[in-house]
Amino acid sequence: MNNGHSLYPSNMKPVYRDQLVTQADLTAFKISLLETIRQILTENKAQTTKWLKSNQVKKLLGISTGTLQNLRNNGSLPYSKIGGTIYYSSDEINKLLQEKGNFNRASSVDSTQAK
Repeated sequence: MNNGHSLYPSNMKPVYRDQLVTQADLTAFKISLLETIRQILTENKAQTTKWLKSNQVKKLLGISTGTLQNLRNNGSLPYSKIGGTIYYSSDEINKLLQEKGNFNRASSVDSTQAK
């Protein structure tokens, strides 16, 4: 009763009892996988860009709404607009502070100030 299908496809070899995956193998794999994921998340966390809203930037730089608008318009301070809210990269603010350095509060953005 051969209908053209074999138990094992032609490119697959049969699996023997000594080749089966044990529960200990799965546990070891799970631990290894979780450690790898934790390591990747830890590395990516350090690389994550912090974003500030307009009010935070104005307070940090000690500038008015109009000055912030001018910085956006002339391209001095790049921004992203999501759903009507404007966000600024803390890295870009630090770069602006280093280049210009003439704002009222010329301190770099601390990651604790960025949310």
